[in-house]
Amino acid sequence: MSAELNLATKNLNKMGYLELDVDPTLDLVAEINKLKKEKNAVILAHYYQESEIQDIADYIGDSLGLSQQAAETDADIIVFAGVHFMAETAKMLSPSKKVLLPDLKAGCSLADSCPAPVFRKFKEKYPDHKVVSYINCTAELKTLTDVCCTSTNAKHIIDSFPPEQKLIFAPDVNLGRWLVKETGRDMVLWNGSCMVHEIFSHEKITKLRIKHPDAAFIAHPECEAHILDIADHVGSTSSLLRFTRESDYQEFIVATEPGIIHQMVKESPDKVFIPAPPNNACACNECPHMKRNTMEKLYLCMKHELPEIHLPEWVIEQGVASIDRMLEISAKAGL
Repeated sequence: MSAELNLATKNLNKMGYLELDVDPTLDLVAEINKLKKEKNAVILAHYYQESEIQDIADYIGDSLGLSQQAAETDADIIVFAGVHFMAETAKMLSPSKKVLLPDLKAGCSLADSCPAPVFRKFKEKYPDHKVVSYINCTAELKTLTDVCCTSTNAKHIIDSFPPEQKLIFAPDVNLGRWLVKETGRDMVLWNGSCMVHEIFSHEKITKLRIKHPDAAFIAHPECEAHILDIADHVGSTSSLLRFTRESDYQEFIVATEPGIIHQMVKESPDKVFIPAPPNNACACNECPHMKRNTMEKLYLCMKHELPEIHLPEWVIEQGVASIDRMLEISAKAGL
């Protein structure tokens, strides 16, 4: 190991990624594709990643699709171009495989809003309740969960419990409120949220809709209720993508992380997509965690097989059942 690589490896936890220089003349697309073949690696990318990462990925999807791919892949190495909880989920589903994340600091404000030790105490207050957790949570929270869900399958997961069964829903309070409305179930909600989806401005969206009267307004259920109430379509990232592809509308105002617009444009190049504005002047509707991953970090991570995701065995053993149950219910529902 060179001195430079040795130092970068030592600093990995502090930096979150391998801080090494990459030759600017290098064709990163060609190099990454070469490493994929050499190492029998698969790149799984979330819709919120930078467009160039989406374009080199073997699979692009939302949390449900990414979980299904992680469970089924025959690759030796899973490279997760997403955030920390997604890579943890992949490790739980494929514990014998090497799981890499280009930047360990690609976290999640929603997952951070529900620390497992605090939730454990909260759960003790409701001993007769089962726990449904949105997959956007830590591996340790999954050990306290009966069934995980994604925004794609959440309604099916809630409906899989008998009507008399009391439920706690964590960590996203906005998705929880939307599900209470959709399912009619009176659930106990943990008060967590996503920094990106909480910031959309009702006033600016209303002005944008007046400016674009023929546009459909579509939103992710992690948005606040006052945003969802005015939406023409509410759904997961894959549902929003499908709606734009199949709908007769020619213009769309999109209230979710704008990374998804790259796929929308690719699938419907003749349609117009307008990212919903946040309630201030910054680019706060972009997830800073998702955008920590870059092509350079992806290349270095694959070349040196670092940073790698490690989880304690007890977390994998106690947490994976909640994901397996989710995948089982999703498969029965044809999702």
